[in-house]
Amino acid sequence: MGTERVDIEADYVVVGAGSAGCAVAARLSEDPGVTVALVEAGPADDAPMMDVPLAAGRFLGSAYDWGFHSDPEPGLDGRVLALGHGRVLGGSSSINSMVYLRGAPADYDGWARSGADGWSYADVLPYFLRAEDNDRGAGPLHGVGGPVAVSDSRAPHPLTAAFLRAAQQAGYRLLDDLNGPDQDGVGYAQATQRDGLRCSAATGYLRPIAGRPNLTLVLETPVTALLLDGTRAVGVVGRRHGVPTRIRAGREVLLAAGAYHSPQLLMLAGIGPAEHLRRLGIPVVSDLPVGDGLQDHLRLAVSWPARLASLRAELTAEERTAYERHGTLPPMAHAGESAGFIRSAPHLPAPDFHVAGVPCAIGGMLASAGGGLALAGWTTRPTSTGLLRLRSRDPGEQPAIRHGHLRTAEDRRSAVDGVVRMLEIADRPALRDVIAGAPLDGPAGRDPDSVLAWVRRTGVSMHHPCGTCAIGSVVDPELRVAGVEGLRVVDASVIPRIPGANTNATAIMIGERAADLVRGQRRPTARRDVSAAAVSGPVTGDEMPVTDLA
Repeated sequence: MGTERVDIEADYVVVGAGSAGCAVAARLSEDPGVTVALVEAGPADDAPMMDVPLAAGRFLGSAYDWGFHSDPEPGLDGRVLALGHGRVLGGSSSINSMVYLRGAPADYDGWARSGADGWSYADVLPYFLRAEDNDRGAGPLHGVGGPVAVSDSRAPHPLTAAFLRAAQQAGYRLLDDLNGPDQDGVGYAQATQRDGLRCSAATGYLRPIAGRPNLTLVLETPVTALLLDGTRAVGVVGRRHGVPTRIRAGREVLLAAGAYHSPQLLMLAGIGPAEHLRRLGIPVVSDLPVGDGLQDHLRLAVSWPARLASLRAELTAEERTAYERHGTLPPMAHAGESAGFIRSAPHLPAPDFHVAGVPCAIGGMLASAGGGLALAGWTTRPTSTGLLRLRSRDPGEQPAIRHGHLRTAEDRRSAVDGVVRMLEIADRPALRDVIAGAPLDGPAGRDPDSVLAWVRRTGVSMHHPCGTCAIGSVVDPELRVAGVEGLRVVDASVIPRIPGANTNATAIMIGERAADLVRGQRRPTARRDVSAAAVSGPVTGDEMPVTDLA
């Protein structure tokens, strides 16, 4: 840093106020003896309807989304995919479909077997519980009193119920708890909601501590560079209204910018694949496989016209106006009400395919939802991986992203057979009674060639990117970046293998555990200073001690 001007100083600088960043910043700031600066590129989460479940899809592709796109994907007919990623306080938890699924215990036990010591299911379950305020009450698998509200659906949609009946008719068990020890079957999924409204990481972790004097929230400040003193991270540089802003870290810099931005910032600082960095003229600080191992789920959805009113049709102009003017709400149904874990082939020892009934027809993104219903699915643990690399030394240029979907024969088989299983569920009486015609866009046939051609033509990202700074290759089990002092990655980038479910709950858990690792603790404390008192509405910059950087 030398004699450069410093705009903000804190013991810990957290880059990114998404699911993990909100958790780690709130937990670290429980100690009044330390200071924390939480830096977010996007604005406050105060957009109209952002907390209303039915409106979730409108924010994908909006100003609250980074607008990432993949490079052409060879396995998907060379198509370019939209990669939704929240650019707002709360990150993707402020614009996602709110599904609360953790994945199977075997997912985390697999992490531990691969060398991620301290990340087995027994190790991470206490952090899931510490984060939860579950309306089912406390128990061995659920917590109460935590920041993140987790709720059952207040108004399940009839089309969702029809899907679950059809799945049972197809031979799948109805499960009471999709986060239980047995996840072989289908059921209603819980959501990150309180009183029918979205409970993002910002709402859960930051709103109850508004005004905490040792936590500084810096909004609308994209970080453009890590500051290094030799091989030690000492801060970051951001840009607020085009003005460079230096934020010094007295103890550590914690990257929670997500699986696309965290590796980008590392590589720009010379932490990454040496050959790639040298080609761009970036001096190498630590030669690491940053950006390798990118993983995501590939969503496959078949839609039909329906005889019942769909989810999208229920959000009328009158209901929207009533909410905006008077605070009255439409039914709190949402697109992620149901889920299930099934076998794409009967010989498999465990479920390998996720399936859900969606009470609306869906296109490439939920934002294009319309009248009808859909069955959506994806291979839970794809073996294909991709790559993220810099295009240039310009931090404002999006990196080159290729997920590598369907690279392996196993992923292609699972996708094809899983789609056939979905279509078999749609053939059952409970769904035949509500389907009003032929699929709006489905495979030409059920033979492998026809289904695979459709998969390649229509598959889209589930927006679950992870693995680009994995434990064991880029960071150690304490999440410390190899070869650099005072620097950790504390988001979904560190996941060594994608869990078989939506990744938001996992990212929150990583943030919770990261805070204890920074504090030198291997097991969670019982203390819960982040209140779970009922809260609503957005967190705005005016409610936190935000440094004036204009």
